[in-house]
Amino acid sequence: MRRTGFFMIVAGWLLLAGLIWWVMGGALERRHNPNAGLAEVVTPVGEVVLQRGRDGHYRAPGRINGHPVDFLVDTGATQVAIPLELARAMGLRAGKAFQAQTAAGLTLAYAARLDSVSLGGLEARDVAGTLIASEGADEVLLGMSFLSRFDIAIRDGEMRLRAH
Repeated sequence: MRRTGFFMIVAGWLLLAGLIWWVMGGALERRHNPNAGLAEVVTPVGEVVLQRGRDGHYRAPGRINGHPVDFLVDTGATQVAIPLELARAMGLRAGKAFQAQTAAGLTLAYAARLDSVSLGGLEARDVAGTLIASEGADEVLLGMSFLSRFDIAIRDGEMRLRAH
């Protein structure tokens, strides 16, 4: 009998620890990416509104050729930049190879054309992309080859994207 009680107490503590981990993990993710719940949301005036994360960046889920991806909005990136491993998993074809300058330095990259890129309810077709050979990266830089097709306003911790 004593043994059963001991295991019940241990199981209760493990359950409580798991619950705390689950709740805190979600809270940390919301602080890192307050736009994680963005799906096909567009305001009545046809714009997507992103909230700035605690690290100062704008992140949001989106789609490339129908595949779900996590975007890091980067107005300093010329094109939509996709980690090569992720691009291969999505079935994207690598075009001409070239050297690309990234925040981490020079790296091998490949040209690509993306049939569609979408963020919230905004979509662009035939978007220039770059497939970047980077280890372990899973975030896609949403660069100006997509962003330039929309009006962008940044104010008070919000980025608003609206169709021209």
